[in-house]
Amino acid sequence: MEYKKNDILTVTIEDIGNDGEGIGKVNGYILFVKDAVIGDTVKCKIMKAKKSYAYAKLEKIIVPSDIRVEPECRFHRQCGGCQIQAMNYKAQLAYKQKKVKDSLIRIGGFEAELVESVMEPAVGMGKAYHYRNKAQFPVGTDKEGNLVAGFYAGRTHHIVANTDCALGAEENKEILESVLEYMKKFHVSAYDEKTGTGLVRHILIRKGFASGEIMVCLVINYKGRDVERAAKEGKILPCQKKLTDVLRKIKGMTSVSLNINTDRTNVIMGDTIYTIWGKDKISDTIRVRDGKNFSLTGEEIVFHLSPLSFYQVNPVQTEKLYSLAVEYAGLTGEETVWDLYCGIGTISLFFAKKAKKVYGVEVIPQAIEDAKENAVYNGIGNVEFLAGKAEEILPEKYEKEGIRADVIVVDPPRKGCDKECLETMLLMQPEKIVYVSCEPATLARDLRVLCDGGYELKRVRAVDQFGGTVHVETVVQLSQRKPDDVIEVDLDISELDLTASEAKATYEEIKQYVLEQSGLLVSNLYIAQVKHKCGLDMRLNYNMPKSENAKQPKCPADKEAAIMDALRHFKMI
Repeated sequence: MEYKKNDILTVTIEDIGNDGEGIGKVNGYILFVKDAVIGDTVKCKIMKAKKSYAYAKLEKIIVPSDIRVEPECRFHRQCGGCQIQAMNYKAQLAYKQKKVKDSLIRIGGFEAELVESVMEPAVGMGKAYHYRNKAQFPVGTDKEGNLVAGFYAGRTHHIVANTDCALGAEENKEILESVLEYMKKFHVSAYDEKTGTGLVRHILIRKGFASGEIMVCLVINYKGRDVERAAKEGKILPCQKKLTDVLRKIKGMTSVSLNINTDRTNVIMGDTIYTIWGKDKISDTIRVRDGKNFSLTGEEIVFHLSPLSFYQVNPVQTEKLYSLAVEYAGLTGEETVWDLYCGIGTISLFFAKKAKKVYGVEVIPQAIEDAKENAVYNGIGNVEFLAGKAEEILPEKYEKEGIRADVIVVDPPRKGCDKECLETMLLMQPEKIVYVSCEPATLARDLRVLCDGGYELKRVRAVDQFGGTVHVETVVQLSQRKPDDVIEVDLDISELDLTASEAKATYEEIKQYVLEQSGLLVSNLYIAQVKHKCGLDMRLNYNMPKSENAKQPKCPADKEAAIMDALRHFKMI
């Protein structure tokens, strides 16, 4: 049976999609119903119909699910920030566990039995509301021309007016209302995306939950000349001092700044920040926990944060997340660790507490400067921060200084690891890789590449950082794949017709020869590929993929030539 737009249907919800929408079927026709939860029987209206499925709007809950609860936020159905507040927290946690598991199976191609065996219970939150230490509120006008601040409705840039977000810091409401009142009183315009005109684009609020310090940063579409001079003279905003006089009275207020962004873009922040009152940065503290039971160890790390700093938004869960990552690394105090997306050094400094040496790599120079400052402030001396691309820095450090990686930890953005970064990780062949992910789909994709390159899944655990939303963090432990069995053979070398050079032609010897002769760093995987290409019978290489069709890094031409030269040197070809 075919259905069309505006049809009203009754459906029982059987599953939840990646974006938190309820999924049900009517006569085999699939319906995606926003705001419905598993177990609901609802009346819904089709908004967009396709041949075999449709997107529908929840019209009425006929029979509520056993897991349905009344959300704390009255804007939860309009706002795009929260998708699953109507589910009780136990159900939310189960949904996130399943989301990670399904991604590993469907996208990563891992066997369901393996995934079941390595998945550990999800780490839940003690408090699912008012946990965010940072929020960015777009500013605009409603249909009547009134100034509003809030969040965008799902998949739109329509602002849902909301100064009292149930997930944010409790001070946010007073701050937002103070800024809007100032804008109204002194005729400060809101930014209009359609025309590119107007002054105030966003209001960023960040709070140090441990320190109590609060930072407010207004993102400004300022197009006047000599912006630096205007900032110093207090002329970027009309009656600028009136704003700071109001904000400084709010308990905990520590920093008020302006960020300049004049680009017609969806990117919220520009590159330049001017502090107009108070300090340039605020501080916050992350406590170190035991990675097994999450009990406090008594240690803590202090971080200094600017408006541009990347810093996890849920401080309590961050303590668990990073402590779990350290636990997965299994550090003894003798390891060299590389943190390849180190940001301001949050994970690096955690690992430095347990490792012999930590190297943090980040492409954003300012983040590296912040990381160095945080290391000095905390008195942590066994960490070194390097600005640049991991795929360039790691091989150079290995080739020139002989620095290896015993453990590599990555915490990439939502898009996952760059291809070159994955290839570099395989090239360095650390004993363990710890992958911290904020997106299960790209995590599964990257894990497939790493496992095809010689690693195996050992432990996986979801950590809920974002109650009420579909988002989930995941920590994964990967170890080098070991052979399934070993056969001991007594071999008399004198009986073999080998020259001395041929007898020494191990993978390590080939790698060393290539490094000495050409200055190139090659992996076992690349050597295996070239040997296979030459038709050589080779020992089983555990860095080869499990299937012939699996994607893996291909040996570059210059490295292939260098390996060929080594094979000729050892008289193997």
